[in-house]
Amino acid sequence: MNARLFLLLFALLSATCSPPKALVIPVWTPYDESQELAENANHEIKRMQYKLIQSKVSDKTDIWKVIAPQISGFSEKDYQRLMPLIYEQDIPAIQSHIRSGKLTYEALTKWYLYRILKYENDKDYTLHTIVAINPAAVAEARKKDNERKGGEHPIFGMPILLKDNINAAGMPTTAGAVALMGNSPGDAFIAERLRTKGAIILGKVNLSEWAYFFCSGCPVGYSAVGGQTLNPYGRRRFESGGSSSGSGTSMAANYAVAAVGTETSGSILSPSSQNSVVGLKPTVGLLSRTGIVPISSTLDTPGPMTRSVTDNAILLSAMTGEDPADHASVETAQPVAYWEDLRSASLQGKRFGVVKAFLEDSIYRLAVEKIRSMGAETIEFEPENMSFEGFITLLSAEMKTELPKYLKTFAPALPLRSVDDIVAFNRADSLVRAPYGQALFEGIVAENISRENLAKLWERLHWDAVQFFEKPMQAHQLDAVLSINNYNAGQAAMAQYPCLTVPMGYKETGEPISLTFIARPFQEDKLLEMGFAFEQTIRARRPPVGY
Repeated sequence: MNARLFLLLFALLSATCSPPKALVIPVWTPYDESQELAENANHEIKRMQYKLIQSKVSDKTDIWKVIAPQISGFSEKDYQRLMPLIYEQDIPAIQSHIRSGKLTYEALTKWYLYRILKYENDKDYTLHTIVAINPAAVAEARKKDNERKGGEHPIFGMPILLKDNINAAGMPTTAGAVALMGNSPGDAFIAERLRTKGAIILGKVNLSEWAYFFCSGCPVGYSAVGGQTLNPYGRRRFESGGSSSGSGTSMAANYAVAAVGTETSGSILSPSSQNSVVGLKPTVGLLSRTGIVPISSTLDTPGPMTRSVTDNAILLSAMTGEDPADHASVETAQPVAYWEDLRSASLQGKRFGVVKAFLEDSIYRLAVEKIRSMGAETIEFEPENMSFEGFITLLSAEMKTELPKYLKTFAPALPLRSVDDIVAFNRADSLVRAPYGQALFEGIVAENISRENLAKLWERLHWDAVQFFEKPMQAHQLDAVLSINNYNAGQAAMAQYPCLTVPMGYKETGEPISLTFIARPFQEDKLLEMGFAFEQTIRARRPPVGY
């Protein structure tokens, strides 16, 4: 063997046997946020006068350590090449790209992970939205590529984000609280349903701590674990909405195909409308609550949050199913293909109740005019006043009972067994664990209403709320009431009526605003059809600038 050939073979062997390059893990560098806090010190919304923005107990680098190995080799060039196939695309479009061979579930999942890292590791763009990532997300996506045969549910292979009060195997469920940082249960019922249909649980998103039933007058979207969720349409200018803040902001920023939020009273409607996405608060009982950190067994429900009504219908369908462990759960026909009849949806002949006072809002007024031009009838009415006296008592009494049940069932290894225990735990380091106080939790500890009086309280509030809607609905034979954002979320919660909020425009400041359809129980199919017809006509939603 001549010397030149020997050297060539030696070089090839050396290259082949050389150890792989070390994986570079991006590092989150905490920054001085004093200037940002100073700029918000005189914000016109008092609860946006933040005390802090970054979490004091979590390091984003821990999340990047989970993302980086999964996107090794995925480049900015790959990201830009796939952008037209994924960004702002709905589920049917994405699935069509996969069927055509232009895209794979693996590439789709990597694209979202890359995008999350790209924006959330930049202090000028981070929304403090992501709190955990599924370490097996890409492996699961790769498996879906091999399993795909055709005829699967549309949610198959779609990366989904969950609010961090919904249990998901392989990730902690904290409800944003330091007290639950060691809580790592298995799947909630709805997470299991999603996996059964082939969805990929991509990760967990931030929320208002304890679903915004913790502190009083504090910022929406803040949790000790995730920090302060910010609105991509105006970071630190507009509220993110709560409590499903991360679900709303992640959808606005295109961090996943779809997200799941939860609502007790306004917690899906508020962040959906604030982030110009579609949010459905279903009838209590349509979707299981098992494995979700609770407030109220009477009012709690999970629900889909998406960029389109079509995606909302698909995600809702994938989560339905009777759950024997949830006393409110109802049996529904399987599968419930809410999305199939949307294309033929029309508002022709529909009758909508229009709240007279809301007509002072020019965007609402224009939306009503558009609906009328679509062949619907609109009837103006003045709703009766409804007293919410005792509402906090109801929530406090129910959470005092329901939270210990969750802790016993899903977090048996944690030393905390009651709300009293959590209050004491937070007091031990209040500046970190409860910087805005814990007034509502302290109210739960003090609550001592009898079971009999609690039942009477619920009956009164429920009856009054049902009458709030039924009087105009029956008097004018209405298909739905038209509201704004979460303005009537309290009445809808107490009546247990479903609501669908759909983007209808933007204020002069650029802040999103949405039209909310409210219908009778278990009329989600009608809500989605009405919402789809409105969405396709008005096409109001636009992505936030810079994202």
